[in-house]
Amino acid sequence: MNLQNLVRKNIRRLVPYSSARKEFAGTAEIFLDANENSFGSPLSINYNRYPDPLQMEIKERIAKINNLKSSEIFIGNGSDEAIDLLFRIFCRPAKDNTLICPPTYGMYEVSAEINDVQVKRANLTKNFRLDFQAIENAVNENTKLLFVCSPNNPTGNSFQREEILNLAKNFGGIVVVDEAYIHFSSEKSLLDEINNFPNLVVLQTFSKAWGLAGLRVGLAFANEEMIALFNKVKPPYNVSQIAQEAILAALENRETVEKTVAAIISEREKLVKKLKLFSFVQMVYPTDANFVLVKMSAANSIYKFLLDEKIVVRNRNSVELCKDCLRITVGTPEENKILLEALEKL
Repeated sequence: MNLQNLVRKNIRRLVPYSSARKEFAGTAEIFLDANENSFGSPLSINYNRYPDPLQMEIKERIAKINNLKSSEIFIGNGSDEAIDLLFRIFCRPAKDNTLICPPTYGMYEVSAEINDVQVKRANLTKNFRLDFQAIENAVNENTKLLFVCSPNNPTGNSFQREEILNLAKNFGGIVVVDEAYIHFSSEKSLLDEINNFPNLVVLQTFSKAWGLAGLRVGLAFANEEMIALFNKVKPPYNVSQIAQEAILAALENRETVEKTVAAIISEREKLVKKLKLFSFVQMVYPTDANFVLVKMSAANSIYKFLLDEKIVVRNRNSVELCKDCLRITVGTPEENKILLEALEKL
């Protein structure tokens, strides 16, 4: 595959913005090149200087953890930035289209609409599996992006590696695999395949397993040519200094993340077992994520009841194939106990 043939002509011609911190990468004592406030800020910690535009220290650490090159990693303002950049790089407004497999993460469609890109759908089967015939039928010569969320949101199930790689092998555009919940899954990440498939992009995030949703830091992994396109189009300082410092500190404490993930999986299994005991619960779908999708009678009423109990879950009743379903995030043991005690009142 010639990746450049898929890139929009204006992006191929684009001369990226060259920031002061990108032009100078050495060491110095006095910086008078970026029009920063040299007198500092009102904060006790000084953030008057622009951050590293390419987040190199973070990339080097993540690369070492995952046996990758730093040039195969993009770091953005949440995974949503990477999603938006994919549309900007590959999809011509009002001409090209993207393919999603509902029910799935809603930002794929929102980002497409923002970028004036048509959205095509190949719904999952009733068992929440990929419908390959529907995917094949939906694709045409203008289909540039195919999004697969695994583990999927809101259903929670993972798709098999071989299924996704088969899509990457046969699809003429870019296959984007969203692994936001991969740390909770028994399925192996596709990171080790990015150099085997030039059209494969793998998204991950610090929001879920790492517990750093407030920082808004996401990642995209792909071959060097693809990541160079991300860096060409992104804003110059897309990840703040505060976020970069916090991520670096978190990377020094991976053991805590592993323990937290194990605790969430344990609580998830306990929650699933107890939810199945309620008479109004019709189905608790298999999940590889940090949430469960629950089909129940009178889902709307139960959702409103839980709100009255000061408990907020996600009502997915209006989503394709999720009629009468609530999505429940796995909480702490105490939070799960309060939820179950509330449900016992029904």
